[in-house]
Amino acid sequence: MKQLIAFFIALSIFQVASGQKGIFEFEKVPRESGFKMDGYWIWCGSMIKVGPTYHLFASRWKKNGDFPEGYRQNSEIVRATSKSPIGPFKFKEVVIGERESSFWDSNMAHNPTIYKIGDEYVLFYIGSDFTTFDTTYNQKSLIRRIGYASSKSITGPWKRSNQPIIDSESNNPAILIDGPKIKLLYRDAYLKVILAESDNYKGGFKTVNQDVTPTCKLEDFYMFKSDNQYHIICEDNAGLVSGHERWGVHLYSLDGVKNWMPYSPVVVYNHDIEYTDNTVLRCTRRERPQLFIENGKITCLITAVYDGKNTWSQPVKLKRPIKIETSNKQLNNYRL
Repeated sequence: MKQLIAFFIALSIFQVASGQKGIFEFEKVPRESGFKMDGYWIWCGSMIKVGPTYHLFASRWKKNGDFPEGYRQNSEIVRATSKSPIGPFKFKEVVIGERESSFWDSNMAHNPTIYKIGDEYVLFYIGSDFTTFDTTYNQKSLIRRIGYASSKSITGPWKRSNQPIIDSESNNPAILIDGPKIKLLYRDAYLKVILAESDNYKGGFKTVNQDVTPTCKLEDFYMFKSDNQYHIICEDNAGLVSGHERWGVHLYSLDGVKNWMPYSPVVVYNHDIEYTDNTVLRCTRRERPQLFIENGKITCLITAVYDGKNTWSQPVKLKRPIKIETSNKQLNNYRL
């Protein structure tokens, strides 16, 4: 009860108007930037730099119907590259597609998030095998579960996990190396947010907070550590934090496990993207926030964008990069 009261107090103090500036301020982007593919819905977007090249991992599925229909059955994960962090990105390969039906991710892959852990590139994502169903709350639906693929090279070959690391309905994985522990933040089908920890990214995750944000509905997470605090940026699905449905919001915690509170200012982004020609894109949907870290600083926000006709993955540069803590630097293994 004390946690709920504190959350509402903080919310009333820190809720901000759409025009207020905070630590996340963004540059304008060229119209011909981001990652787009004719004939496909493009969604998600997670980026890493290897040498001089920026590698963007995203989800795609064929445009055989209205957005977002079809992703649960047909989504696959692809890699695209650019010499610029904002693109334009060029398709290179399918990284996670269909495979033999005995595996947990045999039919669908979605929600990619890429990291460098030790000497391996590790791609976390959700998958489905079309055979395992969730009957919670008397609703039968295909279970999506979190697993990973790893490789010594960003171009593969990728070794996919034989089993999921979370063997229940789970979506939107976010990873943070926190000393000897690896934190994994995710949500279930009903937008309950769960935090787990393990000594190894390959499994053994134990829940340390089974309901991170009980007063609101959040999804699409990214975790980082800065100024001796733990941070989450995510989508405010129902608008209960920002006052605006599906805007991006910022929460923080002192211990990285409990008492997650709204940051001031709480809004990270709205649904507007400014172009270098001084026009503004009013997105129909703007979701799946991911951060790009280079040289120990957050330099870009990546979101998936739907303009009512097409979708793509759109990186946007920060005007002022944000310094992160050592654990995240080790996780991404960038040159410092």
